Amino acid sequence: MPVDLPSTLLFVGRLLLGGAFVCAGLRNIQNAAFLTQLMAARGVPQARSALWAGIVLQIIAGTLVIAGLRMAIASTVLVLFLIVATPMFHNFWDHQGPDRASRINGFVGNVALGGGFLTLIAQSV
Repeated sequence: MPVDLPSTLLFVGRLLLGGAFVCAGLRNIQNAAFLTQLMAARGVPQARSALWAGIVLQIIAGTLVIAGLRMAIASTVLVLFLIVATPMFHNFWDHQGPDRASRINGFVGNVALGGGFLTLIAQSV
């Protein structure tokens, strides 16, 4: 059977983008206590509830992206999630030295993920 390269590449791209969020959501479950404290310190109201809403969002929207279902909606939700979460968790402007470099890398990585989701939105509408 011939391989449809564009479809295969699109699936692998969705797997990588969506999978990053499914994995992050599952990892955040393990770090829930720490993340709740961090969010509360940053002034997030009802930090625990907000964290769990974000975890559920990451896992469900990431799974939808992998499956290729409701692509525009799932990708839009994840872009909005990145807009909120990136400055909260990758605030490089508040840090110096190696910690600053690490946060810059996380910030740039999230910007790139946002670009990937915008591409999926454009492809699906």
